[in-house]
Amino acid sequence: MIQEIISGLILESRIKDPRISQFVTITRVNVTRDLSYADVYVSNIRETANLERNAQGLQNAAGFIQAQLGAALKIRKIPHLRFHADNSIRNGFDMVQKLEQLAGSCDT
Repeated sequence: MIQEIISGLILESRIKDPRISQFVTITRVNVTRDLSYADVYVSNIRETANLERNAQGLQNAAGFIQAQLGAALKIRKIPHLRFHADNSIRNGFDMVQKLEQLAGSCDT
């Protein structure tokens, strides 16, 4: 649920930080058992060079995002958000390209 809400805020351009691209994707959210912290992993397939910058922009807007989560989730405790750059999608894409190149060189 946290993932969907944050993604919606990004898509609707409700987070006004210029460091945050609309192409940012929330790949996963890990919440601690006591709901104290939520580690939010972000990826950007188009602008991988600015991924860390996107994560910093989201971290800067964490207070606003937490307030929006509080309004939407109706739970007693809203976790403190920690944003992390996630290169796994880009790394997976690069790996598939390399495998395709290897397969193509074996065919000839």
